[in-house]
Amino acid sequence: MKTLLKDLGTVTAIIGAQWGDEGKGKMTDILGSHFDVLARACGGANAGHTIVVGGKKHVFRLLPSGCLHEGKPVVLGSGMVIHLPTLLEEIDILKAAGVEILDRLLISSGAHIVFDFHKAIDAAMEEKRENGIGTTKKGIGPAYMDKAARSGIRIERLKDDLKSELTARAKDVQEKYGVIVDLDTELKNIADARTQLLHRIVPSLPVLMHSFLSEKKTILIEGAQATLLDLDHGTYPYVTSSFTTSSGALQGLGMPPRSLSSCIGVIKAYCTRVGSGEFLTEEAGPIGDRLRERGGEYGSVTGRPRRCGWLHLPDVMYAGYVNGFSCFNLTKLDVLDEEEQIPVGIGKNAAGTVEYRVMKGWKTSTQGVRDWNKLPTEAREYIEFIETFTKVPVRLIGTGQAREDIIVR
Repeated sequence: MKTLLKDLGTVTAIIGAQWGDEGKGKMTDILGSHFDVLARACGGANAGHTIVVGGKKHVFRLLPSGCLHEGKPVVLGSGMVIHLPTLLEEIDILKAAGVEILDRLLISSGAHIVFDFHKAIDAAMEEKRENGIGTTKKGIGPAYMDKAARSGIRIERLKDDLKSELTARAKDVQEKYGVIVDLDTELKNIADARTQLLHRIVPSLPVLMHSFLSEKKTILIEGAQATLLDLDHGTYPYVTSSFTTSSGALQGLGMPPRSLSSCIGVIKAYCTRVGSGEFLTEEAGPIGDRLRERGGEYGSVTGRPRRCGWLHLPDVMYAGYVNGFSCFNLTKLDVLDEEEQIPVGIGKNAAGTVEYRVMKGWKTSTQGVRDWNKLPTEAREYIEFIETFTKVPVRLIGTGQAREDIIVR
């Protein structure tokens, strides 16, 4: 681990290389103890991060997974859209578990507020679409719509009396979308958040992050969703509403490009996707069902089953082009333990059909293995093929849910 940390440098971003759910939260949690500052830059409560510590599952939607490490500043960036009741709930859950975070939470004044009426708009828009996108209906898209239209309400406005503004907004929302706004609930949510969060708002996030860099603090940035869901570079229109790449993370935190010293790309040993959109290596039958059940592939936010299939290396390489990965963290290797053969997508042929390199399975448990040399030969060959094809080293390998179930190369 010491060699890896030295190679990572001062500012490290952890970015998903597929369609999300790769296991970024666990990686953030593992590395979190070795960094001074933990930050999340973009996205909202549509992203769930599950980690297991001491046999207990923790699911975070807004707070970075590394927040379990006490005493470290936790930053929520300007690129985020924040549903205040969800944030307060996460703070309370952590407090009940004995983890205090409020006194070290730093929220950008430029982050936008997700209101409950944004959720209702999200659902109404999805219902009207001829081909649904598969939104989580958490109000993320409509909140970013308001941001782009310059009519959004930012966290810095918690200090203001918003009653008249929200009253006018309620009328506008009903006329445009047929959504009835519960004004009393919205105002109560603002009041509750004002009481607890007003003193945690940072007036200038770029100034704060610059001060951390000047003090030689190490910073770990947790990405949300993943590269193939990026608004600009993902499989549009079946994407999220924010920027999910390393450059998007720097933008969301107000940090210059040259500040990033390394970027870890997180890939699952197979592949999953939630919602609609292209999935070239999807297995819709018994194989997909087997991967789903072995991998527990159900949304941590919605509970809905994820589409499952094989790794498609050209997609992973594309994510590398966008992010500039220093290395990969390959997760959930143990899910493949029972497979006789493991197809790996390597691109399309002239007819547009996906071509596969079929690897031999290892048919033995890798659960909890923590030493590269103790992996079955076939498992090592599988990982080495990924490295050869992508030209990016796999330096971290997940072999189970627990924090300790990882191989560091």
